[in-house]
Amino acid sequence: MTTFPHRLMGASVLDVATYEEVEADRTATAQAFVVVLASSLAGGIGATGLVREGTPLVAGVFFWSAVSLIAWAAWALLVFEIGGRLLPEPETRVDVGELLRTIGFSAAPGLLRVFGVVPDLALPVFALTTVWMLVAMVVAVRQALDYRSTWRAIGVCTLGLAFALIIAVAFGAFLGPRVS
Repeated sequence: MTTFPHRLMGASVLDVATYEEVEADRTATAQAFVVVLASSLAGGIGATGLVREGTPLVAGVFFWSAVSLIAWAAWALLVFEIGGRLLPEPETRVDVGELLRTIGFSAAPGLLRVFGVVPDLALPVFALTTVWMLVAMVVAVRQALDYRSTWRAIGVCTLGLAFALIIAVAFGAFLGPRVS
């Protein structure tokens, strides 16, 4: 078994063996939860680079961290429903714990969102990390749902992300501060 930092790095570099290890290790659930929380907090901190001046810093970090966490939870739920129930392969066996552990670690690239605090870097950082997290999620879903087809995992994750982003944008647009 590898250490938590090694798992973070392995998940970030899309190492299939890391995702298989996390999938099988029931004790990694807490680690996956920490990755998701830390990634959401990094997103909240980084989002301050997108927000117009005048927004209270702590309130903005809290709000955008919550939006990031809600978006991840929506994405995870949608991937579970789409991948495990609507588009399973014959070998697919859905175990919620295994799926949550693997996709929890797929949020590791989101830790880099903290660099969005620099206003000129915010948009590129969020775009890059969103694509990186999507690719990591594809690897995680392919392993956790025992897909033979990477294309199926891509479809499941892309659909889930699209719906999750709609939810997050709607949540942010109606309840959040204005972005610049």
